[in-house]
Amino acid sequence: EVQLQASGGGLVQAGGSLRLSCAASGFTFDDYAIGWFRQAPGKEREGVSCIVSSDGSTYYADSVKGRFTISSDNAKNTVYLQMNSLKPEDTAVYYCAADPVCSRRPDGMDYWGKGTQVTVSS
Repeated sequence: EVQLQASGGGLVQAGGSLRLSCAASGFTFDDYAIGWFRQAPGKEREGVSCIVSSDGSTYYADSVKGRFTISSDNAKNTVYLQMNSLKPEDTAVYYCAADPVCSRRPDGMDYWGKGTQVTVSS
């Protein structure tokens, strides 16, 4: 059974940092890409970042470039999203998802975990 468990969300002041984790199981981690998506109230889910486990290639949404860093610990089947210089507009439920290839679109990802809430206060 494929499982993706996102954790690490919380409440932080603007300018602060959080690190999200996505623990994966039930599939061959090295064969998949892991993406982070977020959904704010009243908005569509959007792609934030993605990493290809086999070669470490990454992408970032323009809105988070230079502030967020995605990384992968293949030995632990875990992907991290380090979020720095957080802004109130980063407030959302953050989800991790898996697919053989990275996609910026939610419908391009096969497997999803439950989200973790990130709230950035001004």
